[in-house]
Amino acid sequence: MPFLEAMLPPFTRRLFAATPVEAKPQRLFAICNNLGVLPNHFFPSQAGRDYELSPYLEELSSHRNDFTVLSGVHHPGVDGAHSSDVSFLTAATHPGGGGFRNTISLDQYVAGEIGHHTRFPSLTLGVNAAAGRRSLSWTPSGVLIPCEDSAASVYKQLFLQGSEKEIENQIEKLKLGESIMDTVAEQSRALNRRLGASDRDRMDQYTTAVRETERRMKKAREWERLPKPVPSAECPIDPGGPAAYMEKTRLMYEMARLAFETDSTRSITLLLDSNNSPTITVSEIPISDGYHNLSHHGKDEKKLAQLEAIDRNHMRLISQLISAFKDSKDGDASLLENSLILYGSNLGDANKHTTDNMPMLVAGGRLKHGQHLAFDRDKNYPLPNLFVSMLQSMGIEADTFASSTGTMRGLDLKAIS
Repeated sequence: MPFLEAMLPPFTRRLFAATPVEAKPQRLFAICNNLGVLPNHFFPSQAGRDYELSPYLEELSSHRNDFTVLSGVHHPGVDGAHSSDVSFLTAATHPGGGGFRNTISLDQYVAGEIGHHTRFPSLTLGVNAAAGRRSLSWTPSGVLIPCEDSAASVYKQLFLQGSEKEIENQIEKLKLGESIMDTVAEQSRALNRRLGASDRDRMDQYTTAVRETERRMKKAREWERLPKPVPSAECPIDPGGPAAYMEKTRLMYEMARLAFETDSTRSITLLLDSNNSPTITVSEIPISDGYHNLSHHGKDEKKLAQLEAIDRNHMRLISQLISAFKDSKDGDASLLENSLILYGSNLGDANKHTTDNMPMLVAGGRLKHGQHLAFDRDKNYPLPNLFVSMLQSMGIEADTFASSTGTMRGLDLKAIS
């Protein structure tokens, strides 16, 4: 079933009635492939609205007017090669340096503004993500939010209702967790008085994370007794291992669609940890090496052919994702019209470990699309400007984000009816 207002708990229906803008909730789905794509196959050679689709964008030809492709963009000061994926949505500088401390990610900024409307303020997903070490989602104090790597587990969290006894047990666990957090916070305050300046800074980061965890627990307890929505698909079966990378990606896209359709959350990230993926399976040609090793192709024709096959699979999955969002009704619009999909990479060229000229594509939402925004590939334009434009298009008041200098030049908003 599609999401219906009648599915909402009574108090939420009253909230929607009291705030008309919420009748068209805006959503964010941000995806990062941390090995990127072959640049010469992704970037168009012409700028503007009449650009010729690149070989990879040909896979998205039926959605040409639904997305904007960007070139010549970067996060100022973000280097660190493979380490840079942790800054994909934060733009925190020098992620590979000693003493690096991350900042809030775009999805968590969104969750902080509108996450209280939904059961889950945000979802942090991953495919083959290195557990506890890689993630796109970071709290306001710069603490990593671990990825959920199982589509079946995501489905169960979203839609499976426990028995009355299980619900009560969960509520008791949440209460206990809050009590523990209170104790930890009190003990850390006592310890803080005996620490030096640098240690106090670390403790401040820690206690902020504790407070954030406590806040999430309280919210979770409020939602625990409310019925979960009925999805339009059955629980998936997780594929049999990291080699099923593409199928795992497809299933996570499906979970994002279901989560948005049922208004279970409005902020989702997905890290495609290609760097942590083995020899994966695609239909076109045999893949003879691990994804990371292939990315260091050294212009070897066999490796390039395998990478192109992998990249095209990614583009087809994005095309299917956009189609699914377009086909899903969301009130008097489509889910795509009320959702921003951001797809890209922290690496401009994985073969060279460069973090400039990031390949980026943004689709849907209230932005005017159908163009290639081409910026200077030698002197890149700040990508955080896109984040500001995205936030504003979602109705979130924001003039800056990270190293932004304003909104994104050339990217306009649609008139809101």
